[in-house]
Amino acid sequence: MMPRLGQKYHFECEVISKPIAGYQTDEYFELDLPAAPAVMVGEEIVSEGSDVDEHKLETVICTHLGLPAPAPPKKGVWGRLFGR
Repeated sequence: MMPRLGQKYHFECEVISKPIAGYQTDEYFELDLPAAPAVMVGEEIVSEGSDVDEHKLETVICTHLGLPAPAPPKKGVWGRLFGR
């Protein structure tokens, strides 16, 4: 998802991946970063400890870049029937 959004909006993306033990050290907590898994845009924490909604992430990226927010995704037939 991030590489595709990086190509669409032309921003730099940094992915940090470590074993779980690497996120549970005192050194990591001293960095004052969110608990993994997490997504940050600039200094804003978009998601911490769970998956992130793609539309929410795209909206935060647009706001950070000073662009208009994207239109909400269209609901399909099943989404309209079941309220998703």
